[in-house]
Amino acid sequence: MEFQELFQMQAQLDSFIQQNQHINRDVFLEKGLALTIELAELANETRCFKYWSTKGPSKREVLLEEFVDSIHFLLSLGNEKGYSLNEWPEIKREENLTTWFLKTQEAILSFIHHPTEEHYLKIWEYYGVLAYNLGFTLEDIIEAYIAKNEKNYERQRNGY
Repeated sequence: MEFQELFQMQAQLDSFIQQNQHINRDVFLEKGLALTIELAELANETRCFKYWSTKGPSKREVLLEEFVDSIHFLLSLGNEKGYSLNEWPEIKREENLTTWFLKTQEAILSFIHHPTEEHYLKIWEYYGVLAYNLGFTLEDIIEAYIAKNEKNYERQRNGY
């Protein structure tokens, strides 16, 4: 499966949710806030900023699921604005995760306030750096996205 197909899968899920939940208004800001929340949840699971604690990060599976929770909203925002990504940005930069979470958060907020394609692609670039530093491959991300996508359909069918 190509990464581009995830945009199509997300468009179908968004359409299903809109019909199921009877949503007939613009939810761009809600999706933007959801993306920032999902990024924060991922950061929380890495525990990278918790200098006061000796407890390590959550298990890899938990981190990957949190990562793809963000990807759902990032794909959705791109679809809404007509932006996409031709290929996964595998950027190999090893740096402090806290720094990259803050840069990513800033990029998301910039996009929410100024939804240009340049701002959108910057978020993807930073997610590529996060993925590299967390040890996720494109195959990992696609597999986890597909699993979570089906779980999201199931949740909608069961009144989530």
